[in-house]
Amino acid sequence: MTFDVRQVELMPLQQRKLTFDSHAVVTQLQNHGFDKAQAELIVSALVTLTTANMDMVYKDMVTKSHQEIALQQIMAHLDSIRKDMVILEKSEFASLRAENTEEAQKVRAEAKLDINLESSRVLDMFTDQEKKLMEAGTDFQTKKSDLDHDYMEINKKIDLEVASLKTLLESLKLETVRYLAATVFCCVALVLGVYRFWK
Repeated sequence: MTFDVRQVELMPLQQRKLTFDSHAVVTQLQNHGFDKAQAELIVSALVTLTTANMDMVYKDMVTKSHQEIALQQIMAHLDSIRKDMVILEKSEFASLRAENTEEAQKVRAEAKLDINLESSRVLDMFTDQEKKLMEAGTDFQTKKSDLDHDYMEINKKIDLEVASLKTLLESLKLETVRYLAATVFCCVALVLGVYRFWK
């Protein structure tokens, strides 16, 4: 006896929703010192990573509807076997009834084994996805730390350049004052010389 298996499509990509508010994350990153382009780039990377992980999960997972359909098919198969057993009992085919009983037990055992294996596989898959997400989070924190370090280094360089420019400006002011004083003294000496000459 053979049975038809009904195929069910997984949720389309367009109907899937992200598990976080990307605009809120961009705003939070901007509030912590990132400019808009950097924040959008980081959020874009997070969205890409999340979408890829969701694609992997949806590609391999067994949905509740799949399990319900499989259970309905199994129950339909069991109902069919029960009906056959009633007919065989009425026809007094004891040996055939025993064979069908054994077949029903085999179907139950195989179905239970398949469900247990599928549950174990889904659990392992989610564990792997959780591990990958944790690794991605650690990588993100490392990159953020590197960006913070680079930001601090740039600020230090800017402060040094500003201090250097201030020092240069002060020295130029001092030189200008010296030249002005020398010019004034020269003019005074020249005026005094002319005054004495005419006097």
